[in-house]
Amino acid sequence: MRPATLDQARRFAASNHQEALELLRTLARIPAPSHHEGRRAAFVCQWLHDNGLTSAYVDDATNVICPVGDDGSCDLVAFAAHTDVVFGDTSELPLREEGGRLYAPGVGDDTANLVALLVAARELARNSSQLPEGLGVLIVADSCEEGLGNLKGTRALFDAYGSRIRRFYSFDLYLPQCISDAVGSHRWQIDVTTQGGHSFADFGRPNAIERLCVLIKALYRLELPANVPSTLNVGTIEGGTTVNAIAGHASALFEYRSTSDSVLHDLDVQMERTVASFATEGVDIAVTSRGQRPASAPRTPELERMTSVSCDVIRALTGEEPDLSPASTDANIPLSLGIPANTVGAVRGALLHTRDEWVDAASVADGLALAYALMLSQSEL
Repeated sequence: MRPATLDQARRFAASNHQEALELLRTLARIPAPSHHEGRRAAFVCQWLHDNGLTSAYVDDATNVICPVGDDGSCDLVAFAAHTDVVFGDTSELPLREEGGRLYAPGVGDDTANLVALLVAARELARNSSQLPEGLGVLIVADSCEEGLGNLKGTRALFDAYGSRIRRFYSFDLYLPQCISDAVGSHRWQIDVTTQGGHSFADFGRPNAIERLCVLIKALYRLELPANVPSTLNVGTIEGGTTVNAIAGHASALFEYRSTSDSVLHDLDVQMERTVASFATEGVDIAVTSRGQRPASAPRTPELERMTSVSCDVIRALTGEEPDLSPASTDANIPLSLGIPANTVGAVRGALLHTRDEWVDAASVADGLALAYALMLSQSEL
């Protein structure tokens, strides 16, 4: 990237750092569970309108979409960050500051990244002449990235704009991550139902909790490939009524992840075979899909070029070598479609998906510079 462009990004970040922190303090308090992002989406849309981006709107998937320089037919590049957090709070989220850090559930994943997107988008709109001719931009605050949201927002975005989107950037996770390899996942709810009964008088009847636990142990013996990153996990388990009753129902949420769709489909077969082997009289087992995230399609020269430019920007602005480890993000959708996509971290912090998550307040400036520099880098692609 040209030194003058990097200097422009740094000046922008320095002059907008304090405003971005104030925006982060406000956004981080607004609850936004997956499938219930309405309050945060409304705030984001109004903020964009108040800052001159009056084309912003909220779609049926609760995405906030703001076209910049889109004539309705030109190629598009999308810059996105998700609005939802993993926590189910519906009242104001707690925020505290200590030692140069901001602490709040979801403050880094993904609220600080969302702030970087918004403030950089405003600057881009003011300097849209720096975009390549014939290229429009979509600024997207998308819904349902976390957990069982199943990437609903990003799926809706690509349903609406399709192949017009030539490149996709997601601001998510932490500096200096640059993800271009998607980890796919298949998620299942397993329900075990039995007659149940009294723990003493009916002892010997099948217990749904015990049967589910034995099944889970068997599922953890599914064969994972040695040469493809793949994992298994039971995330929740619940059931029964009280200590002196044989459980008549128990359920669990189970997933497997892999960077290969073929591995995921092989695990489907193994899982179905394992569950079928537990079918016995008096024990009903039902398996219900709770969502699938696709892995990447084969890499293309366009993706390699995009990732190379993103990495150059990260190195130039941070002095660090980018972390290219695969992950599961909104970029899974375009990557599965063969559309070049990067997920880039725009903040420093830790303890994501915990209520003690934190971000380094000073790093918000780094995120602003990175987000804006990547927007300006489109002239190099």
